[in-house]
Amino acid sequence: MATGLTELLDNFVKNHDDRQLLALPLAILAVSLIILLFSFVNSGSPVKLGMEFQGGTQISVETTDSPSVLKETFSSYPITDALQAGSRVIMDFGVMEDKQLVQLEKDIASHKYTNVQIQQIGATYGQDLQKQAAHAVIISFIGMSIIVFLLFRTLVPSFAVILSAFSDIMIAAAFMRVAGIELSLGTLAALLMLIGYSVDSDILLTNRVLKRRGTVQEKVSRAIETGVTMTSTALVALLVMHIVSTYLYLIIPSFAQISLLSQISSVLIAGLIADIMNTWLLNTGILRWYALKPEFRGRYDR
Repeated sequence: MATGLTELLDNFVKNHDDRQLLALPLAILAVSLIILLFSFVNSGSPVKLGMEFQGGTQISVETTDSPSVLKETFSSYPITDALQAGSRVIMDFGVMEDKQLVQLEKDIASHKYTNVQIQQIGATYGQDLQKQAAHAVIISFIGMSIIVFLLFRTLVPSFAVILSAFSDIMIAAAFMRVAGIELSLGTLAALLMLIGYSVDSDILLTNRVLKRRGTVQEKVSRAIETGVTMTSTALVALLVMHIVSTYLYLIIPSFAQISLLSQISSVLIAGLIADIMNTWLLNTGILRWYALKPEFRGRYDR
């Protein structure tokens, strides 16, 4: 997998000029931003918020009824999801008034489910978490930007690394919106992890081009070989995690579907695929243009 992808990317980079390399990543970034903006205008949030960020009630019961049956049973309430977890079914409900919540608890009790567990998150607490999540992403980007600039001390290469990381996050967030994946504490962690993945591959490329000897194309080719191997290894591991957490219960009924791991792996897979494009097309195009500028002749290409 890694060898074939390495050859494909290397040949593509060699056979296309810098503008052509930039075209696809920038177009996909633009589409992603439009999706997130449209979502924000229509719902007040660029992505679909999970219960942690908007508040709600989660009720877990032990029952032989299927999630679809429970969804129908409690359809008069703002039920948003119902998932099978072994012998239990976990139901998520949106924000309700106290009177409606009391009535829901009575209805749950009237069905005589066993081992009932009820967890509530207030809307105010959810809004506080939204602010903390936004602060976490902003602080991560600021910290990453400072470190990158201190490493290379030049504006254009540092900007290329930051742009690539920004694009990875925006594309992954747009994927979440389209796929209906909610922003939870788990998927937020996945988005923050993508910053680390992106910076890792981008710094590898930038360091090879600016600080190693050889022609620019030779250095890019060697960086592609190393970087794609690293990313492919992570992708294979995430793909296995996604299959096990999402589909294994179909083969082994006693194995519960782990929705959180399924969502985290989905976001990371989408983000790493975007990172392959952004690092080896977007960042490479900017770096190659920068390193081959007439005023740098013989400095980076030697």
